[in-house]
Amino acid sequence: SVPFLVRLFPAVLTKFVYLNFLAFPFFMDLRQPELLLNNTISLYLTTEPGVTVGIWHTVPGSRGAEAQGKDQRWYEEALADAHPVIIYLHGNGGTR
Repeated sequence: SVPFLVRLFPAVLTKFVYLNFLAFPFFMDLRQPELLLNNTISLYLTTEPGVTVGIWHTVPGSRGAEAQGKDQRWYEEALADAHPVIIYLHGNGGTR
């Protein structure tokens, strides 16, 4: 009966495989990464009309002292300097 239901409702399979309807870890505000990680801020990119992607920008430990107390503008300018940028794509679980 399960294969029949999956065949009838394929979207159900993707929900159970990826579990993207769950926010894990529970009760964590991922919009404030600075509470969890040093030298990290939350940014949002609009990739196309109606689609917004939340990202975290973390500077390396070697720039940690420089990043203390800086605002979003400083972090955005840090993305444009000569240092390499590493993009880590962790998945689609809805938890960044």
